Amino acid sequence: MKKHILLICGGHSSERAISLKTGKACLNALKYLGYKTKVFDPKKKDIKNLKHKSNTIVFNALHGRYGEDGTIQSILEQIKVPYTHSGALSSMLAMNKLAAKLIFLENNILTPKYFQINESNFFKNKKKLSLILKKFKFPIVIKPNNDGSSIGVTINNNKKEFLKNLKLSLKKFENVLIEEFIGGQEIQVAVLNGKALGAIELIPKRKFYDYKAKYSSKAKTSHIMPANVKKNFYFKVLKIAEKAHKILKCRGVTRSDFKFYNKKFYLLETNTQPGMTKLSLVPEIASYKGIKFPNLIKEIIKDASINK
Repeated sequence: MKKHILLICGGHSSERAISLKTGKACLNALKYLGYKTKVFDPKKKDIKNLKHKSNTIVFNALHGRYGEDGTIQSILEQIKVPYTHSGALSSMLAMNKLAAKLIFLENNILTPKYFQINESNFFKNKKKLSLILKKFKFPIVIKPNNDGSSIGVTINNNKKEFLKNLKLSLKKFENVLIEEFIGGQEIQVAVLNGKALGAIELIPKRKFYDYKAKYSSKAKTSHIMPANVKKNFYFKVLKIAEKAHKILKCRGVTRSDFKFYNKKFYLLETNTQPGMTKLSLVPEIASYKGIKFPNLIKEIIKDASINK
């Protein structure tokens, strides 16, 4: 019996607009494959009241909080509906940049040096502020601990800029990471069912690979496939991405983001809900490997399950 697909997209997060674009692309592919598909937007209806048939599979096309931080996954576990992408615990760990960094470091995966801040009265503690400014050289990166798509990320070139953006971040986000800036090449790797598909290089024309560079064609970010590194380094980054996928216990598809500098790969994060828009990297990497978009979606569906 052909599975019924409930495509979940939209949602409440700051990445809602991108999720809707991902959902639209996936819906077209699912219809092409012949699946009976319905679309569900958690912003409009409570997922806990979901009525589903016994052969329903959820295709998770949500991005950001609620969709890729383990929340929707936990709800689907409770109502016993198989779903695509990583399970609840893996999703939570990968979305939490601090937790993921600790796992990477425990497993000998290089990641930029960092400092976590979650205190609203941080600026009253001059010792901590002094420690940060001694530990890191400018430019310094500020990023929210639990957001994606480079939302809230700033690169700060001096103390004045750093203090201004840190204050803004602490007002907006509960937990903030201060991170050393790593120069070099921007390289991202797609992993499907535990096996790396390939690595792509991004050359943004903006200050860095931010939200607009990711999702706006007007930003004119250059995509180089395969990534322009020597063969031995190319295969090395594939193996690191596979390792990250494995140690986070991910399933389905992931995308790991790296900086390559001084012949070293620094893993920034692993995304359990990578975008599937026209400018998204996983479909582009898959296409280079000869996997057409509908077939990529089909492979993701094959791995759907109930697995925390």
